[in-house]
Amino acid sequence: MGHMSTVVALSLVGPQVGGGWGKAQRIALATVDDGTITDWAEHDVRWDLAHDEGTEGSHHARVVRFLRENGVQVVATGHMGPPMARMLATMGIRAVTDATGDPRTVAVAAAQA
Repeated sequence: MGHMSTVVALSLVGPQVGGGWGKAQRIALATVDDGTITDWAEHDVRWDLAHDEGTEGSHHARVVRFLRENGVQVVATGHMGPPMARMLATMGIRAVTDATGDPRTVAVAAAQA
């Protein structure tokens, strides 16, 4: 069985991992291959604004679309609410909460967890 790369999405607060997932302003996408980050991209998702503009359902749909489009397998964040956690579980995406610190370090650890 060959090793697969893992796509990890991380919520960023400034240069660090943290904050809430559903109201994240920036998301980093890390592709981790065998303990090494092979691709890194940051997106200004502004979910903090979107969260308060529409219904919870439309907000979750936006998050789902982002995760699907980017092939995300693991989410690392400071915290997320139960509805979001349930939604990720339904999608087969693993959530790592209480994540803090350097995003690249967290991404590698989350991919291997």
